[in-house]
Amino acid sequence: METNTIAAKEQNPLTGFQWEPQPQAEKFVRGVVDDFLKRTPYAAELSRRMTNETGTRFFDWVESITLAPAMASEIVAAGFVRTPSDIPGVYSHPGGMFPTIILDGARRLDVTIRVESVADFAAAMGLPLLTADEPLSTYRRTLVAHGQGAELWAAERHGFRGFLHPRLDAEKRINMLYHAEHFRTRRREFENEIEGFRHANHLLDAAIRDLGVDLTCDLFFAAEREYWQRRNRAAQAQKSRQDRLGLGWANHDHHTYRSSREHFARMIATFEKLGFICRERFYAGAQAGWGAQVLEQSTARIVIFADVDLAPEELLGDFSREGLAPSDNLGTVGLWCALHGEAFLQAGMHHLECQFDFDQLREQMEASEGVKMMKPFTNFPYLRQAFTEGEVWPVRRQRIDRLVKAGLITDAQAWVFRERGALGSHLENLERNEGFKGFNQTGVSDIIHRTDPRFQGERAVHSTSDDGR
Repeated sequence: METNTIAAKEQNPLTGFQWEPQPQAEKFVRGVVDDFLKRTPYAAELSRRMTNETGTRFFDWVESITLAPAMASEIVAAGFVRTPSDIPGVYSHPGGMFPTIILDGARRLDVTIRVESVADFAAAMGLPLLTADEPLSTYRRTLVAHGQGAELWAAERHGFRGFLHPRLDAEKRINMLYHAEHFRTRRREFENEIEGFRHANHLLDAAIRDLGVDLTCDLFFAAEREYWQRRNRAAQAQKSRQDRLGLGWANHDHHTYRSSREHFARMIATFEKLGFICRERFYAGAQAGWGAQVLEQSTARIVIFADVDLAPEELLGDFSREGLAPSDNLGTVGLWCALHGEAFLQAGMHHLECQFDFDQLREQMEASEGVKMMKPFTNFPYLRQAFTEGEVWPVRRQRIDRLVKAGLITDAQAWVFRERGALGSHLENLERNEGFKGFNQTGVSDIIHRTDPRFQGERAVHSTSDDGR
């Protein structure tokens, strides 16, 4: 329903999505969650462990809160509005990222946290799996703990936003496994990238026929996160930390893809097939030579940040659908794709951004995992962002030779890429406050420059001359 609402507004991508902090809603929801933690000792201990063991905040894992109907005037005053759903009394906040609120006369204060798998969560926490929902359901919930007039639940969702537990027949559950395996093992290496997109679309079309768009979207991005994680040590370390509590990657905020100009419209069209709606656009400035399209699939709860080399005069056109002409120069994004391949294909995502306790994650990852963070590129009260130091990937010699022959990199840069590889991927540390749903338009130019493989190359070349090699 939310996806249709976004589409109906026909938002101007440059001016139509002006997200603002929502302090009143934040104050209300945090007050409710704090009250819940006081009432529910098990939840309070889980909150402590989330902070100390995973660098995350309990508040960010909360997906829904059930309150008494008498609270209706307070939630409306905080900016929440009635939302169509499969049960009555559902409210959401259109201007910010907050839990869904349900008004139900049978309960006073229940909180549900979102996890990737309720079975994994129960196993990790040493709990019985108290659910009537069948495995491979699109929505499963398990009771975790009782408090004083309160209950803690954990839920997993797969392309489903409702609350009435859908029942899938055996054939559809088998199809879920079948298509998930094909997404996890899909071929990514092709001589011609167009064939790679055709192959991926063939897999997506088959899954959509069997499962529908929303469930297909959920399964596809679970496979995308897995592929990215295999190529990023910081991701492996943090996923292991979150898996100790059975949480998985359910705190993901957005998935970032880098694309060549040639294939950008093709990639966006593929995402739109999966139910994504184009939201705001970004432009880092003429000096950066880079832009992005933000996309959202609200039913599957997936957000994409899609990066591409972009010139100032191209910003006002519909570059996401009309396509981009070839360029004689490569910006940061184009060079990354030339070195590693398309993010949608060979390279995998550039980074996954998840919601964390910003300072706790930085300190814990360095102390326990030896993973350092780069300098923050956003440090507002309502939004803080920083990359882990980049994962360096080896680069195929033929890719480097092709770039040298075209005059797109220098011999010195080519030497560095051959001998030392090039920056590949990151995990992004993000903290959102006051429900802020947007991104930082002013800090992106600096971080894009700092993740340019040529900048890495220049530093590396400089260091080799310093140590006499």
